[in-house]
Amino acid sequence: MAAKARALQATGKQVVSFSMGEPDFPTPASVVEAGVRALRDGKTKYVATPGILPLREAISEKLKRDNSVLADPENIVVSCGAKHSLFNALNVLVGEGDEVIVFAPYWPTYVEQVRLAGAHPVIVPCSRVSKFVPELDRVRASLTSRTKAVIVNSPNNPTGAVFDHKTLHGLANIACEADLWLICDEIYEKLVYGPSHLSLASIDPEVAERTVTVNGCSKAFAMTGWRIGYSASPRHVAEKISNFQDQVTSGVTSFAQYGAVAAMNLPADEVEAMRIEYMARRDLIVSLLSAIEGVDVAVPEGAFYVFPSFKGHEDDLNLAIKFLERSYVATVPGSDFGANGHIRFSYATSREEIEEGVSRVASFMAMVEK
Repeated sequence: MAAKARALQATGKQVVSFSMGEPDFPTPASVVEAGVRALRDGKTKYVATPGILPLREAISEKLKRDNSVLADPENIVVSCGAKHSLFNALNVLVGEGDEVIVFAPYWPTYVEQVRLAGAHPVIVPCSRVSKFVPELDRVRASLTSRTKAVIVNSPNNPTGAVFDHKTLHGLANIACEADLWLICDEIYEKLVYGPSHLSLASIDPEVAERTVTVNGCSKAFAMTGWRIGYSASPRHVAEKISNFQDQVTSGVTSFAQYGAVAAMNLPADEVEAMRIEYMARRDLIVSLLSAIEGVDVAVPEGAFYVFPSFKGHEDDLNLAIKFLERSYVATVPGSDFGANGHIRFSYATSREEIEEGVSRVASFMAMVEK
């Protein structure tokens, strides 16, 4: 959809894009300066595969400070974005014949990476009624002798759901009882609007010993192009992840890592300012979409996505294409996330764009309903 939007923009069309999961804020100036300084200081050579020590130390401190997760630098591996960290974890923890539980709606990468690791994704649906939070009975019912891991993404892409603490503790209990790995994608942890974020690895040492925490710099620090992600895991898993990565990419871009050190030490108010603006945009887009007849909106509690259903429009791909081709509004169909009849809107864009884009959607829907 983003490619189609760019093609239309190239012809002069004024496209409003809700398709990209990318902050529209600039990378903080102090982070940019740290990266530039590293270039000027000659920090342009190969680095150790798990990441430069100053960055792993900064991540260790960040996890302790912000997440109550105890991870030494030796437990941390820096990778080319959180997506790379997930890929590493799956490839060292699961393999041929294993099953991995994935909650739907899901980020499509989870399903494809599970398959690339040779395993089978087992989809556990989360309903609008449960605010897209997993129901523990369904999780237990999906377990087999081949279940090896559960992927947990909270705050969630595409729904914006934040899993409540009771559910997270329940998932931790299931993992301990069934001897499962927990792979926790926490890339949106800084973007929550009400409920508090809980890192599964902080619950207790037994849970921490079966948890891989994945995070990165892309969303909270507006550093998507820097490609800095990381995983924190038990020492023996971190060693395997590092060895695996060593045969794929080796170490991450050196000077980008020095920028990430600055990001880990940013004053809290810089990230908070972005969070507050996202929350205002969330309230705006939810209000505007809710006013459209036939659109059902669950209020997202985190990330920067809203995931409404369009009643009577189960062919969400066709609907998304019509939004783009007839109204010049780019979105992402819910079927890509395992949720037919929904459309994902990213509100990582200006309030003016939100108002214009949803107005076009409203006009299109009114025309269709006539």
